[in-house]
Amino acid sequence: MKFLNQIICFIVGALFIFSGAVKAIDPIGTAIKLGEYFEVFATDVPALHDFFHLLNQNATVLAVIFVVSEVVLGAALLIGFRRKITVWLLFLMITFFTFLTFYSAYFNKVTDCGCFGDFLPLKPWESFTKDVVLFVLITILLVQVKKLTNKSNFFTFILMFSTTLLTGFLTFYAIYFEPPIDFRAYAIGKNISEQMKSQEPPRYIYIMEKDGQEFRMEEYPTDPAYKYINNELLNEDESKPKITDYSLWNDDGDFTQESLTEKRIFILVSNVEKGNFDTFENIKKIISEVTAKNANIKVAILTSDTKEVIEAFKASQNINFPFYYIDATVIKTIARSNPALWMLNEGTVVGKYSPNDIPSSEEVLGLFK
Repeated sequence: MKFLNQIICFIVGALFIFSGAVKAIDPIGTAIKLGEYFEVFATDVPALHDFFHLLNQNATVLAVIFVVSEVVLGAALLIGFRRKITVWLLFLMITFFTFLTFYSAYFNKVTDCGCFGDFLPLKPWESFTKDVVLFVLITILLVQVKKLTNKSNFFTFILMFSTTLLTGFLTFYAIYFEPPIDFRAYAIGKNISEQMKSQEPPRYIYIMEKDGQEFRMEEYPTDPAYKYINNELLNEDESKPKITDYSLWNDDGDFTQESLTEKRIFILVSNVEKGNFDTFENIKKIISEVTAKNANIKVAILTSDTKEVIEAFKASQNINFPFYYIDATVIKTIARSNPALWMLNEGTVVGKYSPNDIPSSEEVLGLFK
């Protein structure tokens, strides 16, 4: 039984570390996902609407707590640091996660739980199955908790302190700047036009019925005696484009395809009220220098705010760039910062910057060579 406990500790600890680490790279993404859950619960449980609204307002703080806790508890279980309290905390956490993923799967409310961030998207029932397995494994540890080896000493304390510090640093770095590793479809080097295409055509299994018997066919039968029942898509991931909702428009019409041509710098302003514009003068200065040296680089604002809000913003910042609307979820997927700079060269992403990491004009010009 001791060997089994060690195996379970390794599996559970490693999974929690991995899950926390991939989310620590992009804590804002985790906050957005938590916000989706809070919005659903606020609607489904009207009596607690204000409570979930408050949680949604503090989603980033909660995301950091969750992410750091996952890594720290996983590491504690692996090295045997205070395993009794560690197992209990893991049990409470996995109970919470199992409820979330069940709710998501059963009611089809949030179609991607974000368990492994954008690194490994899971379907709701896949997430729930994963959590059930972890729930069972952690329950086994809970029953055997008194028999687990405890290694709480100065060395393990330093190790845990370092783990907490490093994970916290990574999350705050990713919040202050952009995520250091980008798993999204809008990452640097990705061509948006290519990401909007399917990797391969869809392949189906057709479920037909004839003479009371059910048949599964790869090609749709021409015999009229067969009655169509249903079909199953065999290659959903490969046949679905990585990007399905990229669209730009304004009062003059659609700008989507045009945005994927030529050299372009987009100023992303997802929400004027919540934006950090302390360094916006630097952004304006860099753009002015870049466009003065290369008139072929076109600049525009992308926003999910209203026309009135963005026009007032332009007036307050003394800028006259054209602006285009973009879906609120898409703009937050492109860049986590608000505002942010997003640079495209013939539809290929060549740069992405937070307001705390503004490049020099020479760097920007170099991206478009």
